[in-house]
Amino acid sequence: MRAFVLSIHGRVQGVFFRKHTKEKALELRLNGTVRNCSDGSVEVHVEGAEPVINEFVQWCHHGPSRAKVTKVDIHESTLKNYTNFVIL
Repeated sequence: MRAFVLSIHGRVQGVFFRKHTKEKALELRLNGTVRNCSDGSVEVHVEGAEPVINEFVQWCHHGPSRAKVTKVDIHESTLKNYTNFVIL
């Protein structure tokens, strides 16, 4: 199990990014959280097997159809042992 924090920048608020992120994470059986930030970005905490997280990160580089992702910052984090994936 690995844990990462992603900061996703661009047109990512007001386009259902959090909803679609949760759906993708649940589809891949990942756990964590997603939330809007005051600077207009979206922050994701994600935990799971590294190959699956890699697939999730690739999806985050484009997100849902109405989003326009310009940058994704990724940092490894400590495991918090989330048991689900929730929108904060």
